[in-house]
Amino acid sequence: MDFVAQLTLFVLAIFLGVELITKVPPTLHTPLMSGSNAISGITIVGALIAAGSDSSMLINVLGFIAVVLATINVIGGFMVTNRMLAMFKRK
Repeated sequence: MDFVAQLTLFVLAIFLGVELITKVPPTLHTPLMSGSNAISGITIVGALIAAGSDSSMLINVLGFIAVVLATINVIGGFMVTNRMLAMFKRK
């Protein structure tokens, strides 16, 4: 029963994330990307805890995948923010 609850939570989180991201207008996407880096940092910490736990192999694999995806998100967010800030520098 615990697995079913975790799987349901995981699917709901995916659905909610897709719905939230698709509703953000393009003009707000870059400033929100900067704020989401902090959230992704928290996600990385939780994913590291899950990946390094002595739980089942499935939880370790899902934790590893979460670490990889959150790291990509943080790096991409910093790259987009850096590019946005470079547009406002004087030449």
